[in-house]
Amino acid sequence: MFSFDNASKSMETMEEMLKGYSDMTKGFQLIAAEATDYSRRSFNEMTAFMESLMSARGMEEAYQIQTGYMKSSYDAFVAEAAKFGELYSQLAKTGYKLQPQPSTAVSTEVVAADAA
Repeated sequence: MFSFDNASKSMETMEEMLKGYSDMTKGFQLIAAEATDYSRRSFNEMTAFMESLMSARGMEEAYQIQTGYMKSSYDAFVAEAAKFGELYSQLAKTGYKLQPQPSTAVSTEVVAADAA
């Protein structure tokens, strides 16, 4: 038989699920925006590097310009990788924390109601 208590719990579960999907979507959008910004910065830095490399007057100056670019590029990549790691970690925590609690409570009551 239909129970209004089960319906309200199903509604709560649905609201929690939709909130979780919304939070996950925001996390993916944040990651995509960060990746776009990093790509743009990287391209601009590469363009500036190539311009300065083309204006080098000798091999030693070109080597110094290239070494400086490689060091700054590597440091920026490591910092960005750490930032992406944190963003993905937050996304995983968001996805994990919303799933087990509501569905377990409702499924336990449904199984108990079916057994009766």
